[in-house]
Amino acid sequence: MSFSSLKLPPALVKALSEQQYTKPYPIQKQVIPSVLNGKDILGIAQTGSGKTASYVLPILTNLLGKTQSKSRHINVLVLVPTRELAVQVQEVFHLFSKALPEPIKSMAVFGGASINPQMKALFGVNILVATPGRLLELVDTNAIHLSDVSTLVLDEADKMLNMGFKEEVDKILAALPKNRQNLLFSATLSKEVEHINQLVLKSPQVIKIVPAAENIDLIGQIAYRVREEQKGPLLRYLIKTEEMNQVLIFTSSVYKADNVADKLRKNGIDAKATHGKKSMKARTDALRDFKSGVIKVLVTTDLLSRGIDIEFLPFVINYELPRSPKDYVHRIGRTGRAENPGKAISILTPEDDHHFKIIQKKMKKQVEVLNKEEIDLAGY
Repeated sequence: MSFSSLKLPPALVKALSEQQYTKPYPIQKQVIPSVLNGKDILGIAQTGSGKTASYVLPILTNLLGKTQSKSRHINVLVLVPTRELAVQVQEVFHLFSKALPEPIKSMAVFGGASINPQMKALFGVNILVATPGRLLELVDTNAIHLSDVSTLVLDEADKMLNMGFKEEVDKILAALPKNRQNLLFSATLSKEVEHINQLVLKSPQVIKIVPAAENIDLIGQIAYRVREEQKGPLLRYLIKTEEMNQVLIFTSSVYKADNVADKLRKNGIDAKATHGKKSMKARTDALRDFKSGVIKVLVTTDLLSRGIDIEFLPFVINYELPRSPKDYVHRIGRTGRAENPGKAISILTPEDDHHFKIIQKKMKKQVEVLNKEEIDLAGY
């Protein structure tokens, strides 16, 4: 099946080809036609499944030829739980919108950033990607109006509710027009998500995709055992000898993330750290530079890992192991996504051996462990 067979406009099909999307992912095959036909959707899928493009492409298609907003009345609202996801989703809208004969204006708004520039920039926006709290602030100040919303997307609904946004989401739903298309995406179908499903969706098409983070068959795993003082040299050796042009590195603390990135830069490797103690601008800039190839290495913590979604990420390195096997599977699931193979490497000290055995047992997969003696780290 091709994207053109999904009845997307030629401009979007061409843009997909230029971005090296050769064929639709399973979720896109099901969601795109349904959204084009105006149906409500309940999608059970995690990041990395191609979910974002599955709703971005048909939403842009449905807006083609319609009068663009010249006010503060938006047509499409996408609610997301985090600032990082808001930025990422808006980037996808912008990427494909600029390929259209008449680009459709989109914008992301979120807390942790000054509200005044956001208020000024909202005029003429058709598609708004927002976190719940900031959206309500903007509605309360009349910077944006929801009375013309024809399509609502709730992305990562389970995470939004787990983060305590239920009250804000309820207020937003009450402010929207009743006659609209609703698209709800969630990694799990919890009681809270089921409640919103019953409250919001009308005879939805239910689409369930196997979570990418649980499908680790496409991920080649290997581990190296070294002494603590050899971890840095081994990391640099791996990045250079395997010619890693894009690698995501996980540490267990903010301090270690900064330290690892700093040492990589001192050794001539372009790297940045991103974590919860960085400013929003610093986090956004780091992720943008990493995605675009300006830097080849991004060092992060588990706290921020769920806000990072890169479909073609080839390498993940565990510089330090996470506390739980579940977090380990989630980390390595950043690669090997959306049918693309990837490689996950763990750097172990002898003290990690017992914990790593537990991780392997839980994920029911044996990982080859190599000793440092097999590698010459001189000069690294």
